[in-house]
Amino acid sequence: MSDGPAKPEPEHQPELVKKLLAYKERHLEHGRIYRGAFVLAGVIVTLMGLAMLLLPGPAFLVIPIGLAILALEFAWAESLLEKALVQGEKAKQKAAETSTRQRILTGIATALAVAATITAAFVWDIPFLPV
Repeated sequence: MSDGPAKPEPEHQPELVKKLLAYKERHLEHGRIYRGAFVLAGVIVTLMGLAMLLLPGPAFLVIPIGLAILALEFAWAESLLEKALVQGEKAKQKAAETSTRQRILTGIATALAVAATITAAFVWDIPFLPV
């Protein structure tokens, strides 16, 4: 019977996780108030990132930062951060492996979406700037 998913071997861990584990030892030497403030900051940053999933903002940058802060105190946050970084690397690799045809079609689709948005703004008289 296993205790959950197997953790990646240390040589397969993302570089950020390795650095975080090295810093974690020093972090745990601080006092309760300092560590409590760190947890509070991590929760606030993570919640801001989650809000940015619905609101404009760099959610996919802010959420891992919040998880990295929380990972200094909690194993579950470290695990989530590691999974997010691994998935991010996979997405980066997959994007790099796209064909020229896929890139051209994506560019055309983006241009059409922008053109449709501008056309809709003119047709339905949507102001570009709030009045």
